[in-house]
Amino acid sequence: MHEQLLQMFEARPDEFLSGEELSMTLNCSRTAIWKHIERLRQEGYEFEAVSRKGYRLVGKPARLDIPSLLSRLQTKSFGKTIRYFDEVDSTQIVARELVAKGAEEGTLVIAEQQTSGRGRLGRKWHSPKGKGIWMSILLKPRIPLQFTPQLTLLVAVALCRSLRQTTGLQIGIKWPNDLLIEGKKISGILLESSAEDENLQFVVAGIGIGVNLKQEDYPDDELRAKATSLAIAAGREWNREDILCQFLQELESLYTLYHEQGFGPIKLLWEALSVSLQRSIRLQTPKGVSEGFAVGLHDSGAITVRLPDGSLTNWYSGDIQFATPDA
Repeated sequence: MHEQLLQMFEARPDEFLSGEELSMTLNCSRTAIWKHIERLRQEGYEFEAVSRKGYRLVGKPARLDIPSLLSRLQTKSFGKTIRYFDEVDSTQIVARELVAKGAEEGTLVIAEQQTSGRGRLGRKWHSPKGKGIWMSILLKPRIPLQFTPQLTLLVAVALCRSLRQTTGLQIGIKWPNDLLIEGKKISGILLESSAEDENLQFVVAGIGIGVNLKQEDYPDDELRAKATSLAIAAGREWNREDILCQFLQELESLYTLYHEQGFGPIKLLWEALSVSLQRSIRLQTPKGVSEGFAVGLHDSGAITVRLPDGSLTNWYSGDIQFATPDA
C-alpha cells in the first residue's frame, strides 16, 4: 500500500490528490489512507494536507552519501569499513553480529531508521528515517575490564566536541553521557561490552543524534518537552556527512590519546564540557532519592558528590536530575 501511494504521488508531482481519489484507486477507506499517510510521515516523507484538496507530497527522506563520506574521512581505521542499511531493528544488534563474523575495530554500522532502537536503562530510542544519525561503532580497547566505563565518557566527549565544532551550538554533557542543548537532549550513547575471563573482548558504542528532526517528528508532547534536534536548536538543517566525518575523526583522535596517556586528559575535557558539575543534583535509586552537590568526576567514571553532611561519595549509575534550573 505504501509503495502504491508513493507511486501515485510521484506520478503527479506538485499536485494535490484527494482522499476520495486515493481511496477509490486503492480500494480502501479514507481513514485507511490517512493512516498510511501518517506512517509515511513517520518514515520521513513530508505531505501538505489542505481541506477539500487532499494531500501533496512535498519532501522525501534524505539518504546519507556514503561514498562522499568515505572520500573525505581522514581516519586510520574508524569508519573505513561501513555497513549501511535503510532500516534495521537496532544497529547495536547488527554490530554484535558482525563481531561474531570477525569485524575489525572501527567498523561502523549506520541505518537511516531503527525500528527497535534502544537507549540506556532499556528505554526506546526514537529513530525516524533520514532525520538523524543512528549508528554503532566497534571498539577493541587495550584496557582492563574495570576501566570500561571510562569509554562511555570518552565517546561523550568526542561527540560533544565534534558537534560543537560543526554547528557552533553550546552543547553540554549531562552525566554520564547525554548531550543537551538548553536542557533538552539531542543525543544519547549506549555502550555494550563483552568479556571473557575478566578480559575485555570488544565494546559496541551505540550513538543516536537528533540532527534534522522537526517538532512534528516527535510522536508525543512528552518527548517534545525533553528532546530536541540540531536543526530545531539552530533554525537550519545540517549535512549529516559533515557531522559523521567530524565525529569519527575526533573519536579516533581521543581514543588514541586515551591509550597513550590514560584517562586523565579525557577526564579534564569531560569536566570542561559538563553541565552536571558545580550544582545541586538528585539521584533516584530503588532505595529512594539521594541529593548532593556535584563536585567532580572520579577516575572510575562515577560522579563525585558532596552530601548535605559534608562528606563525599561517588554515584556510579542511574539518572540524575538537576535540583536547580539551568543557568
